[in-house]
Amino acid sequence: THDHVARSLAKETGLKVVSVGYRLAPEAAFPAGLDDCYAVVRWAAGETCGLDWDGATLAVAGDSSGGTFAAAVAARAHDDGFDRITHQILYYPSLDLDFDVDRYPSLRENATGYGLETAGLKPFNAFYLDSGADPADPLVSPVKRTDLSGLPPALVVTAEHDPMRDEGELYGKRLREAGVPATVTRYEGANHGFVQHFSWIPEFRRVFEETRDFLHRG
Repeated sequence: THDHVARSLAKETGLKVVSVGYRLAPEAAFPAGLDDCYAVVRWAAGETCGLDWDGATLAVAGDSSGGTFAAAVAARAHDDGFDRITHQILYYPSLDLDFDVDRYPSLRENATGYGLETAGLKPFNAFYLDSGADPADPLVSPVKRTDLSGLPPALVVTAEHDPMRDEGELYGKRLREAGVPATVTRYEGANHGFVQHFSWIPEFRRVFEETRDFLHRG
């Protein structure tokens, strides 16, 4: 599903992209997948991995549940004193796994008719939650982290017709309130998963240009 996305990110940004095949629940219980992603970030920043990182840009990125992991890895690295992550890029992220439908207006506004539906969120995440992931844990629901200060600058991309739109935008707002530079862009007319569709909906290709500009802004 994401090889063409990773390749387009590499082409547009001029950076090396490492796509992580992390372990999945329920066979691998929480936090196995998160551990894998964090381990790869630490590995990529090392001197013996063969990537020849120049020490300038080390971004974590993901879409949907991958955005959950990207935000959680950035927070975990900060808590561990690993300060080499320079950017976090979250495409329509899933940041609150408490699926109370009254929590965000977008859960009701975009409940049906746009592909991903609100009623599907809980069963889609059941394997993860049943494997021990607690929705109250900020590593599971990054928006629940109380102190967002010191985290890497963020690009948060949301989609107009996405049940999870509002939690992403809230996270960007809370980052800014904590003093973290955060760019939040809502793609009008788009639904959840739209980054994958750029090859047949050309106007969505702009997200790669926006990502490039964010990474090279300094």
